[in-house]
Amino acid sequence: MGVLTAAELNYLVFRYLQESGFIHAAFTLGYEAGIHKGGIDGNAVPPGALITVVQKGLHYIELESNTEENDEEIEKDFALLEPLEIITKDVEELQQLVKKRKRERSQTDREKDKGKEKERNEEHERRPGGERERDRHDKEKEQVREKDKSEKDREHEKEKEKEKQHTERIDKVKHEEDSLAGGGPTPMDVSVTAQEICSTDVTVLEGHSSEVFACAWSPTGSLLASGSGDSTARIWTIPDGPCGSSMQSSLPGVHVLKHFKGRTNEKSKDVTTLDWNGEGTLLATGSYDGQARIWSRDGELKQTLFKHKGPIFSLKWNKKGDFLLSGSVDKTAIVWDTKTWECKQQFEFHSAPTLDVDWRNNNSFATCSTDNMIYVCKIGEQRPVKAFSGHQSEVNAIKWDPTGSFLASCSDDWTAKIWSMKQDKCVFDFKEHTKEIYTIRWSPTGPGTNNPNQQLLLASASFDSTIKLWEVEQGRLLYSLAGHRQPVYSVAFSPDGEYLASGSLDQCLHIWSVKEGRILKTYRGTGGIFEVCWNKEGSKIAACFSNNTVCVMDFRM
Repeated sequence: MGVLTAAELNYLVFRYLQESGFIHAAFTLGYEAGIHKGGIDGNAVPPGALITVVQKGLHYIELESNTEENDEEIEKDFALLEPLEIITKDVEELQQLVKKRKRERSQTDREKDKGKEKERNEEHERRPGGERERDRHDKEKEQVREKDKSEKDREHEKEKEKEKQHTERIDKVKHEEDSLAGGGPTPMDVSVTAQEICSTDVTVLEGHSSEVFACAWSPTGSLLASGSGDSTARIWTIPDGPCGSSMQSSLPGVHVLKHFKGRTNEKSKDVTTLDWNGEGTLLATGSYDGQARIWSRDGELKQTLFKHKGPIFSLKWNKKGDFLLSGSVDKTAIVWDTKTWECKQQFEFHSAPTLDVDWRNNNSFATCSTDNMIYVCKIGEQRPVKAFSGHQSEVNAIKWDPTGSFLASCSDDWTAKIWSMKQDKCVFDFKEHTKEIYTIRWSPTGPGTNNPNQQLLLASASFDSTIKLWEVEQGRLLYSLAGHRQPVYSVAFSPDGEYLASGSLDQCLHIWSVKEGRILKTYRGTGGIFEVCWNKEGSKIAACFSNNTVCVMDFRM
């Protein structure tokens, strides 16, 4: 199974930091860890998580800026930390660890000094006047112990208070979740029987030579696009007939969209994101090399868009198709005019990498970043038309509801929030997850959709292995779906809004009944799942895997 190795990830991070001018011992430790946010040993690294490694290294710029110690002392502090801790803990936690280990080191040193002191005392006792000398040393030691004890007590009290606050937060989360779930349907249990989708009923698309990070169905036909760490995207034609292993031998040719010429293992040009235009005639791909590329449906390269100075992690066409929006690690978002393929406007509001972008309508959109901020922007405006602050950590994803009335966001601070242009503070603050929330999706239901008689729902997928369904009219938890055993990276509603597909690092794809909150079908693959998507009819589901494959299966009830 092809995976992104620690060495390869280290090289990527090193190159990015080196080109950005960051050379520090802290980053060297970060490289050694070689894991991703919420990662599990042995699983591949999705593109959206690569930025986390970079950011956790950048945390050390903040850590360094908040200390008055000299370079030599800072290097000693870094040496007290383990590589894994550097990219899995925030600055405050790291500072606490440094303080704790400094105290432990001081205690060890004192123990050593105590041993030496004992030897000296014994020597003094063998000499004239040794008793008086020992008394003086005992008095000095007692003073030192009292001082150390006082400092230790103060630190201990601080730690106890912080631990108490953390425990209260966890208890509150559990209490609220129990209360909400207790008044309605109970959370799903993984043991609930679901229909197993047999491997013989699944078409496996092979050809990629590295993890497949993204997949998307054309909105107008039977074409399926996939983007991979092998620096290619592919366009597959999926026949209308039933899926299965027997279909694989009769699949039409696949179009391979090569993103560079040369060695096929050059990791700096991973395809990180892709999106079809509304007519299904053009496919846009974003790459780790900072370039966006436009392809025809038969795989012909139409345009290459140069302006970003860092990896692109989000790429979206507006509904009209006259503008393409991209968000990058270089902290900016760019609107491209699809008639001239020139930069219409570059938006430079964030102070850290841009992680996601989403159109509200044909000329306004939102962006989110690792700087914890969300901005709503409009073409032609030089400043944000709205700034939403409230998240306490990086904002991983944002999505407008089908009518553009509400904006949902999710973050590493364990919360999902819903915002309105009519107010500055969030309308709802959902705190029931117990780990980072990786992605969110609105249901295609409610007023202004093809399913106007169904209520509007929001799904959030988290590293706590659960998916939560929120009823947004009253802002309450409808279901907690607990069928996965590892972080959930992707969720997608069926076009009719009645079903939800989810994919996880536990290698399982689940299909849930939205109405009943239970698993209906399950497919067990052989790799972590990075994305799931439905075709426009809702009759087929695709999923992309860390074992270099894309799987397609039928859905019938």
